[in-house]
Amino acid sequence: MMAYQHGIQMIEQQTPAEPSRSLSAVQVVFGTAPVNLIENPKSAVNVPILVETLEDVKEKIGYGYDFDDYTLNQSVYASFELFNVAPIVLVNVLDPDVHKTTVSNKTVTISKKMATIDDDGVLLDSVTVKNSDGTTTFQKNTDYTLSFDENGKAVIGVLSTGAIGSATTLSVTFDKLDPSAVTKEDIIGGYDAETGKYSGIELIRKVFPQLNVLPAQLLAPGWSHYPEVAAVLAAKSTNINGNFSVMNILDIDSSTVKKYEDVQNWKETNGYNRKESIVLWPKVKANEKKLWYSAVFAARVAQTDAENDDVPFVSPSNKSLPISATILADGTEVFLDQPDANVLNSVGVVTAINFNGWRTWGNNTAAYPEITEPQNRFIAVRRVFQWWGNSFILAFFDKVDDPTNKRLIESVVDAENIRANGFSGRGQIPGATIEFRESMNPTDAILNGKIVFIQKIGAYTPAESITNILEFDPTITAKAALGG
Repeated sequence: MMAYQHGIQMIEQQTPAEPSRSLSAVQVVFGTAPVNLIENPKSAVNVPILVETLEDVKEKIGYGYDFDDYTLNQSVYASFELFNVAPIVLVNVLDPDVHKTTVSNKTVTISKKMATIDDDGVLLDSVTVKNSDGTTTFQKNTDYTLSFDENGKAVIGVLSTGAIGSATTLSVTFDKLDPSAVTKEDIIGGYDAETGKYSGIELIRKVFPQLNVLPAQLLAPGWSHYPEVAAVLAAKSTNINGNFSVMNILDIDSSTVKKYEDVQNWKETNGYNRKESIVLWPKVKANEKKLWYSAVFAARVAQTDAENDDVPFVSPSNKSLPISATILADGTEVFLDQPDANVLNSVGVVTAINFNGWRTWGNNTAAYPEITEPQNRFIAVRRVFQWWGNSFILAFFDKVDDPTNKRLIESVVDAENIRANGFSGRGQIPGATIEFRESMNPTDAILNGKIVFIQKIGAYTPAESITNILEFDPTITAKAALGG
């Protein structure tokens, strides 16, 4: 019986912290989500969904702590529960019309007018409830109610006015999500010429036009350790919408690669070597939860940018991580000291070390050591170049189709130099200059509506190695002994 209430009751609730916002590091994450938990599961299939809070996620795409079957949960957990950063864009490829199985005539027990279906992924609209011998079909909202509990389990609530009466068991038939049916091909996706619809990673093309949010990091935790998926993520990181360039965050398969000495060979054999790629090994553990490192690292990148005025000039290396261990796929803990981790860094792989607390460790893109110039080797410098180029496009897109006259040219040069001076004055870049050179703009090009600027940008490289030379000075010792 419900407690009898008479008077005034108070409930104290903790005010949720506002997430840190970073538009320079927006994550676009591809994977699977528990869409059965939302009101309209079909609305969250192969569409980019922008989320700003954890409640947003729960309402628009579904959320829980099953990180293996529902891989998007990992990025949601890392972004909103570990770091509290926003926004992120989620793309779920798990289709409840396709990736499902049917459970028939399952017996559930009624206790205190409630019966729980202990299967995960139950699609509420598919549930039929009958009496124990299957001869009578009960009616939803007349004989029973149907909802999810806090653990994502479907719960049948027996209505006292309905026909179920004093029955102690029920027979239920339902469809449930089958995440195991999702394949690498579903994640990769493509374009269907018949329907005109995009799916999977191909939906990166729809993020900016549909959401007016510019991607900065592409990732697929639980999938990017497959070379086929990684190759597509890398390929889709450039020339997005014909303009933009972003980073992709990839994992190395720690079920196959169990020693740091074997990482280089796996990376090279499987072609994880693009300058737009950040490659990670191994997995991590946080609050006893096993996560692909890409989910945590991408959120840490966003947090680092948010801490630095949303300008990506600070390297994401040597930044604190709220984890308790680095692990292999089977949960075995991996202990890397700094020299071990440096071996990984030397082959273009980022890892994590426990040095006065867990921290990210590694400055190099996947192109290193084959490519060594700073703008393609260092993650921070590569990101500055991408961010600057993307920002230029956004800033001056309104100038396209304006008259090709002196006013147009001067407006671009002046605005960019002022912008560069601002970032330089704040210590975020060493400097940048832009020019319009006559030698690069012949008359026939101008008459055909084409103009070219040249811009030189300085970006700070990370202080990756700091050396302090200690030298014994006998004179200091002697003076101290003599009281000098």
